[in-house]
Amino acid sequence: MNKSPTLYIPHGGGPLPLLGDKGHLELVRFLEEIPREFETPDAILVISAHWEESKPTITSGKLPPLIYDYYGFPKESYDIQYPAPGSPELASKIHSLLAANKIEAVLDDQHGFDHGLFVPLKIMYPAATIPCVQLSLVHNLDAGFHIEIGKALSALRKENILILGSGFSFHNLRAMLRPDNAQGDSQNIEFENWLIETCTDPSLPENERTNNLAHWEQAPHARYCHPREEHLLPLHVCYGVGQTAAKLAFNGTVIGKKTSAYLW
Repeated sequence: MNKSPTLYIPHGGGPLPLLGDKGHLELVRFLEEIPREFETPDAILVISAHWEESKPTITSGKLPPLIYDYYGFPKESYDIQYPAPGSPELASKIHSLLAANKIEAVLDDQHGFDHGLFVPLKIMYPAATIPCVQLSLVHNLDAGFHIEIGKALSALRKENILILGSGFSFHNLRAMLRPDNAQGDSQNIEFENWLIETCTDPSLPENERTNNLAHWEQAPHARYCHPREEHLLPLHVCYGVGQTAAKLAFNGTVIGKKTSAYLW
């Protein structure tokens, strides 16, 4: 039986992928094309970099509202609609899988979908008809714990559910906004090369891959690329689900910085 896809993506800067921003054209093209790589899912679970709680928390409402969690963008940014339904049934299943693995989680029927969900999905699945559930990160930002969350969810791959880690493999906003940003930089490139090799090298033993990702801050220029790791951790959840080498799905430039996406 084929396993359902697990995908980690860069979701770009706020709503910019939906506003025709030139620094996001490669990313938009990728997001438009990647759904052709697998069957249209029956449901989508999104782990977004933009939601953190003290315990893993799962949206369980039937029609979660949108959260416009970005600031200083044009008015049309706050009129974006993505009326995808929720899935209380999938939320309950996720809660049970975590509990079975001794991970205490919380169901939240009031929380909405943030831009880590609706921006990429509006490009990938514009009809907004596929039920979606969002899962939070945990405040402790412990990489190993987020891998364990992914492992607990691996049973979902037996069903036609897309698991989508929505973050950014490079997330140093000051570096992105520098005037010389478009020139690229060696620190960004070295970290990306490390991440690509770690995630995709089929000859790397899984215990080494797991250890490398759990101790990602020891990678070259890790804290330059991620002063705070919330945009990287959806990758750890995805790896925990996949537990094997990934396919490099995107290796391009977003807002002048090298960034990548991975498919299991």
